[in-house]
Amino acid sequence: MAEEELFDVIIPPGVPKTIIIDILKKFDVQVVERKMPLYFANMDGTEREILAFRGKRGVVEEVEKYLKSELAKFIDSGGFMPRPEKPPAGKAPLEDGRKTGP
Repeated sequence: MAEEELFDVIIPPGVPKTIIIDILKKFDVQVVERKMPLYFANMDGTEREILAFRGKRGVVEEVEKYLKSELAKFIDSGGFMPRPEKPPAGKAPLEDGRKTGP
């Protein structure tokens, strides 16, 4: 049986790591490095290492839609991503559920 062909979705430079991690948790893809010529700012085809999501065609098509949606939300929010709640300093729970600190 032939292996299914894998496809890449380029991760644009500047995508928040929270979005990248979220995609890795929700979809069956992996992050890979690719060399590509870039044509923006003062780059005239300079080849750089960039990141991409790699997976089966149907999955990466869903990843592309999700990535665009999450980036639109990020831009609309003024560039702020909600962060998970963290316990106050010195109050982090121990593995057995007890609190640290005073």
